[in-house]
Amino acid sequence: MSDPKRFLLAAVMGWPVMHSRSPLMHNYWFDKLELAGAYVPLAIEPGKLGPALRALHPLGFSGCNLTIPHKEDAMAIVDEVDEVAKAIGAISCVVVRSDGSLFGTNNDWFGFINNLKQEQPGWRADAGPIAVIGAGGGSRAVCYGLMREGATEIRLVNRTRERAEAIANEVGGPIAVLPWEARHDALDGVAMAVNTTSQGMVGQAALDLRLDRLPNTALAADIIYIPLETPYLAAARARGNPTINGLGMLLHQGRPAWKMWFGIEPEVTTELHERMQRSILGH
Repeated sequence: MSDPKRFLLAAVMGWPVMHSRSPLMHNYWFDKLELAGAYVPLAIEPGKLGPALRALHPLGFSGCNLTIPHKEDAMAIVDEVDEVAKAIGAISCVVVRSDGSLFGTNNDWFGFINNLKQEQPGWRADAGPIAVIGAGGGSRAVCYGLMREGATEIRLVNRTRERAEAIANEVGGPIAVLPWEARHDALDGVAMAVNTTSQGMVGQAALDLRLDRLPNTALAADIIYIPLETPYLAAARARGNPTINGLGMLLHQGRPAWKMWFGIEPEVTTELHERMQRSILGH
């Protein structure tokens, strides 16, 4: 447990970073738990991550989250990387130890899986084939989480086949890489389809994916949370599919971070979820 007399500090580093909703979430927990502390956004330019991370200890920070474009660069900067981050190939959470050394892990997979379990209590990774679209850092975390939960078949599709094959080789598990042209047919008979690309995010083109092969019972998931409903999720909902966005993934990945930073595991409540939604909707 953290020293109650100490002002607790944590941050998110990214470039850009001011759009991040992470500070709203973490500062909500500080308020709810009546703790003196703050979570701040730090805009760190590419190439300057090393000095920024090393400054955390003298400034009194317990740790930080990393977002685009720093997650992979941090692998070569921190002093210790756990097996989870090694398997995913990226760090989402840095812990500053008392001696100033830096420990890196990845909680994105935890956020994704626990979002599914909270929103869809009956969800099971082994319920049937799962299609995953995209092969970036988000896809790595999603595939790792699905594998860890016992998925029996993951159909991985990406524009650049080599990136998808790298995930299959490095993450391991029952991952079958399919060509981009086969993305529509990859939905045939799946229990879930997940978009891990940035397509559909505010300012980006919609995901080019036909849903006619997607079973009506299949869960359509997206790791994007701005907007709360991407064109992909809207199309899936219109045809009767259950849908889930990426907001809960953001919320749940914060829980193990707090546990490592402050020795406290906060709750993802309905009130927090609604507050985050209102912020995203501009209220």
